[in-house]
Amino acid sequence: MSHTGSGTVRPITVVGNPVLHHPCAPVEKFDEELATLIDDMFASMYAAEGVGLAANQIGVALRVFVYDCHDDDGVQHVGHVVNPVLAELPPDRRHLDDSAEGCLSVPGPHHELARPDYAVVTGFNLKGEPITVEGTGYFARCLQHESDHLNGQLYIDRLSKRQRKNVLAEMERMQAEKAAAAKTPATAE
Repeated sequence: MSHTGSGTVRPITVVGNPVLHHPCAPVEKFDEELATLIDDMFASMYAAEGVGLAANQIGVALRVFVYDCHDDDGVQHVGHVVNPVLAELPPDRRHLDDSAEGCLSVPGPHHELARPDYAVVTGFNLKGEPITVEGTGYFARCLQHESDHLNGQLYIDRLSKRQRKNVLAEMERMQAEKAAAAKTPATAE
């Protein structure tokens, strides 16, 4: 089941906001309020030009994420998972990919982060029906990244202290440049 396309764009929470740094609560009611949240999450993700979004990234501490993400074969995957559980992979399936990763809640910089190139998430759809989502490549990274969010972890929490510090400094520099550019009046030609 996909979203209705009628959601409201909500602001993205940014690193430092406590809702991003604590595990989210399980969804207990599969009702219209959940459907509205999922629609709002899709609208917010698309407005921010993201490929995945966890509920706590719009300030809601519930275990839900949405995605519209391609895999390495170019296949587009669109959906949501309620109360997701990321499966522990057997050692023979743990082939690491160290591609760059970014996050709407850490706006701007990207950094290489090794993650398995295959992921399986189980959970429920908005009707409360069990689902399993499997992903490879970039989509596997998305599933793992969004699952981390719901456990109160950002991708930068998986980096070394020095790498994390550099990413946060780069984020601040990029935000300052963006703010300065917004204040500079456009010149007429």
